[in-house]
Amino acid sequence: MVKEQFRETDLAKKISHVTFGFMSPEQMQRASHLHVVNNTMYSQCKPCPNGVLDHRMGTSEKDNNCDTCGKVLADCVGHFGYIDLELPVYHVGHFRTTITVLQMICKTCSSILLSDAQREQFHKALRKPGLSYLSKKALRKKIYDACRKVKTCFSCGDHNGMVKKVGLFRIAHDRSQQGRKNEAILKERVEAFDLAIKFNAEVSALVKNKYYDVLNPVIVHELLKRIPDDDIPLLLMNPEVSRPEDLILTRIFVPPICIRPSVVSDLKAGTNEDDITMKLTEIMMVNDIIQRLRATGAKMQMYMEDWDYVQLHVALLYNSETSGIPLSMQPKKKTRGFVQRLKGKQGRFRGNLSGKRVDFSGRTVISPDPNMRIDQVAVPIHVAKTMTYPERVCAANLALMQTLVRNGCDVHPGANFIKIQSTGERKFLRYGNRNHIANSLRFGDVVERHMIDGDVILFNRQPSLHKLSIQAFYAKVMPNRTFRFNECCCGPFNADFDGDEMNLHLPQTEEAKAEAITLMGSKANIITPRNGEPLIAAIQDFITGAYLMTQKDVFMDRSKACQIISSMLVGKDAGLKIDLPPPAIWKPVRLWTGKQVFSLLMKPNKKCEVKVNLRTKGKNYTRDEDLCSNDSFVVIHNSEIMCGYLDKATLGSGSKKTIFYHILRDYGEEAGADALSRLARICPAFLSHHGFSIGIGDVTPGEGLIRSKQNLLNKGYFTCDEYIRDFEEGTLQPQPGCTEEETLEAKILKELSVIRDHAGEACRVELHKTNSPLNMAVCGSKGSFINISQMIACVGQQAVSGKRVPNGFEDRALPHFPRFSKDPAARGFVSNSFYSGLTPTEFFFHTMAGREGLVDTAVKTAETGYMQRRLVKSLEDLCLQYDCTVRTSVGEVVQFVYGEDSLDPANMEGNEKPVEFGRLLLHLRAVLTNRCRSEASLNGAQVTAELWSSLAGRMFTSPVSKMISQSSSREEAHKIDAGWLKCGAPHATYGGVVAVPSIIPLIHLLLKLEVTPETVADAIVKLHRRSSRVPILRHQKSTVIPCFLSQLVDRIKFLFIAGYGGPKEAVGLCDCSGPPFSVTSDDPLGGQDRWL
Repeated sequence: MVKEQFRETDLAKKISHVTFGFMSPEQMQRASHLHVVNNTMYSQCKPCPNGVLDHRMGTSEKDNNCDTCGKVLADCVGHFGYIDLELPVYHVGHFRTTITVLQMICKTCSSILLSDAQREQFHKALRKPGLSYLSKKALRKKIYDACRKVKTCFSCGDHNGMVKKVGLFRIAHDRSQQGRKNEAILKERVEAFDLAIKFNAEVSALVKNKYYDVLNPVIVHELLKRIPDDDIPLLLMNPEVSRPEDLILTRIFVPPICIRPSVVSDLKAGTNEDDITMKLTEIMMVNDIIQRLRATGAKMQMYMEDWDYVQLHVALLYNSETSGIPLSMQPKKKTRGFVQRLKGKQGRFRGNLSGKRVDFSGRTVISPDPNMRIDQVAVPIHVAKTMTYPERVCAANLALMQTLVRNGCDVHPGANFIKIQSTGERKFLRYGNRNHIANSLRFGDVVERHMIDGDVILFNRQPSLHKLSIQAFYAKVMPNRTFRFNECCCGPFNADFDGDEMNLHLPQTEEAKAEAITLMGSKANIITPRNGEPLIAAIQDFITGAYLMTQKDVFMDRSKACQIISSMLVGKDAGLKIDLPPPAIWKPVRLWTGKQVFSLLMKPNKKCEVKVNLRTKGKNYTRDEDLCSNDSFVVIHNSEIMCGYLDKATLGSGSKKTIFYHILRDYGEEAGADALSRLARICPAFLSHHGFSIGIGDVTPGEGLIRSKQNLLNKGYFTCDEYIRDFEEGTLQPQPGCTEEETLEAKILKELSVIRDHAGEACRVELHKTNSPLNMAVCGSKGSFINISQMIACVGQQAVSGKRVPNGFEDRALPHFPRFSKDPAARGFVSNSFYSGLTPTEFFFHTMAGREGLVDTAVKTAETGYMQRRLVKSLEDLCLQYDCTVRTSVGEVVQFVYGEDSLDPANMEGNEKPVEFGRLLLHLRAVLTNRCRSEASLNGAQVTAELWSSLAGRMFTSPVSKMISQSSSREEAHKIDAGWLKCGAPHATYGGVVAVPSIIPLIHLLLKLEVTPETVADAIVKLHRRSSRVPILRHQKSTVIPCFLSQLVDRIKFLFIAGYGGPKEAVGLCDCSGPPFSVTSDDPLGGQDRWL
């Protein structure tokens, strides 16, 4: 076979630039295939030749071919035609631009209104290379302002005034402000008008103001045509692309028929034509009328009226929402012009290009399923049989593919189609001999099989306001008709199960599957990029079950403990070995605590490497770590819960003090996801055995609670009565900046608002610890003490716009109360509870506050949604580059260092700090306790010396041969050396070697934070001695050993380097997903003030 000759055209070409401009009439004619001159659409049920539906412009019917290219509807892209206008008209989209250009030129000689010196100055500014859009826009404004101030043309000496819009598509040149020098000219002009009106009365109707020159499109077209080529760049136009006279339309395009198809009507004979087609027909009809009027020499008034109609119809063709149309000219039917087809949510860009309907997708209602892993979604079998994946046949899967082909379309798992590689033929497997087709499968053939367990899918819920709104999961095909997933994953999607629907997409290539699960997998997106807090975490029943399981008085015998533990052995953990710990109580019966059982989900057996170490405050922590009265200080040592019950503070989202966050940071996303999936199975299992329900008895108040409530109400009412009495007697002291009445309202509102809070505290004291609503409020799984108070004690003061219910008509809130009454009950205070029932007046007040909440929700949703869209569209191209700068898509620098410290919020450990120093020390001390017992502990001086050695060896002297640092100059290196010597370093450690570039920002950061081995050593010894009041002496012994110190420095180095934002990260979109936040720290290894 002869090798094909290489051609220069085969090379890949790079687009140098894109230019936008106006097409001239000659260019329109060259681009068109037809001159449209016939205003009749059909003749004997066929499109008229040279009409707006001529088949030379394409076809909209499946059974007709295009007369130009001969192709069918699916292949023909359409062809343009054109219409010649009898009179030029303004372009509705460039009308303001036309007025601007006219203001900048002389209305007599068409020269630009600038002196020679100004021309040269602006020409020089425009010739600068690389001018940005904003620079050009500012330069154009300067040129416009300079031209606007000129009253006399520098070329011809004629006077120029303001150019104004007067009426619909009318432009006038105001000559009234001509000054004393031109009074004679102005007087002569007025006399000429009077003389013309005297001999032709029709002129008076056309002349509205004798001092105005009406610039109709014919005059404007001639003026723009005469603009010199040298002046066109000063108008910021490119004469090689388009000229100013192209702003005036003398010829318009007739678009292809395929974008304005004719629809055959089922209700009546004939067709329904597109709005564009009808508008073009109207333009043709008026155009023909003007042509006849010109031929017959009709009156000027008729001539001008039809000209206005052509102008209006051409404007409505482009923009059907043109404003300012007189009532007599208003179109009877609302149409859609070109602008309406392009702009808006349903337009071509947002509706069909940026967002579109896609194949291989499904949508249905979602349901909860705690038995699913957090990386799984249960897919209905009906959906799985419809959505297919193209599997290529090879030696490894030939037998499986043959089985799937034999099963066909109706049996799952099966296949719907096969594609024969040799012939390109595609066969539908619902019909034909499937056994024969299966036996004839060859390597390379493609089988479009059903979705099966383990397929990677994309799961999405709208509105998708941040990148976590679409994630990758593994499919689990199951019966029933809804998508089901673990409730822990509701957070990123903001999903609930009251009828929400979600979308599912099936990637069609192996590369897409790999990218999806790596970048978009749910396990890779447990952490929110906004601030690094976990977003996928335990919720509701899981928190309640963990709270009840880890109480002090929860004990289980072996059978019950094993039964609950066995609930974890499902799916991936089916073969997991469980090492049951020794019982907490041996006699008379062996009993295990709930804390011991819960600890097994973190570390199921002794071989498991996950060792969680945590000391944190719970949701109801009081004040003493060792003897917290609420048992709400949690201590976990090597994955064993020592004390404290678990609640939302240690299991839920929105906090970095949780168990799963620590597992995620220390042992990776796989270990964190496994622990979370075990939690989702073990907690519901415990609740099923323990029992948890809400009945009427849980919200029935006792006698003590009723007495407490009545005492609170009596005290509050008495205080309010005193305020009202003082107000009526004139002895109420006004608050600063308030009147006496405003002071009274503020005091009463404050007094009544605390009654509900105090009632909630009374409920907390009076209710038994087994009360279900109380348990949920205490552990943070759902509800609050205010909700309990409203159910049991009193609903409280109803506020409208932050105030008591205002008086309406007749000076009272409701007709059930006296006029001018200021009593609590008359202004919205509800003393009853939902248990006791509301009186009619209380019910009215309650609905007032509820209605305000509904309206606020609706309004805020629209406002915040639009604000978020504007933020995303303005910041979506911001990207973090390799040189740590944030740049736009065209390379413009927005920020020289991302966040002023290059740190990624998603990788900030602790409270917005790169390293949570105390947690790291606690973890390493617990993990390394039994490993390095033979090493001697160090004193303060030895710790400092060891730190210098570790820092010099591991962080700052990492030589790389022939690698030159591009982020720091030699002068900067000497400054760093001087800074380290000033801090007490034994010798220079940076300037004399070539450092890895990724370490350099870390050095800058440490110096800026004044982090030295001295401060680090002090912090280490302080934390290990657990008393900051003890002075640090250089000869005192600490519990620090060399092995521990080495691990600590390595971990700090890793966390700092991992904390930097990754190159090519879309930081603009990440910053849109959450509000601004500040990172401040007094910790020696903390972060910098930061704004996102």
